[in-house]
Amino acid sequence: MQPSQIRKPALELFLTFARVGLSGFGGVNFWMRRVVVQQKKWLTDQEYLEGFAMGQLIPGPNVFNLSVMIGHRFGGWRGALAAVAGLIGPPLVIVLSLGALYQRYGGAPLVQRALGGMGAVAAGLILANGASLAAALPRTVKPWVLLLAAFAGMGVMRWPFVYVMGTLGPLAIFLAWRGRG
Repeated sequence: MQPSQIRKPALELFLTFARVGLSGFGGVNFWMRRVVVQQKKWLTDQEYLEGFAMGQLIPGPNVFNLSVMIGHRFGGWRGALAAVAGLIGPPLVIVLSLGALYQRYGGAPLVQRALGGMGAVAAGLILANGASLAAALPRTVKPWVLLLAAFAGMGVMRWPFVYVMGTLGPLAIFLAWRGRG
């Protein structure tokens, strides 16, 4: 992601990422992309995809890393802190409150059925986000071959993540580097 000349107030970054964090049951990537790319138009699909990929390479949760990058881009270090505080602060309060309620009422059948339904919703959001991110991929065969190789290696053959990404990562970098020349 390239640095931006457009600055956003820390409060706006906090409120935007709080909205994302509060919307993201089962994962916030779907909501972050919707808010940052589609609604606020702070980033293009390509910029979001690049930031998301970078967030996966850096240690830590990828969406957390991405919020730091976006917050820093639009508000410097104050923006990065505001984005992270918004992303994790309000949901943390809710989770702690729900944990206390679950401890008291978790065995109730109604609660068990509600939690079972949330799993299906989360799976649907992950599939929808994967489809929208795939639409931003370049219209060449290389990314799709690499995607299928990663799926085959980890999903079908059950090879360890380190081996699959340790092989495909350098290969992808080489193919991208060779393709730019």
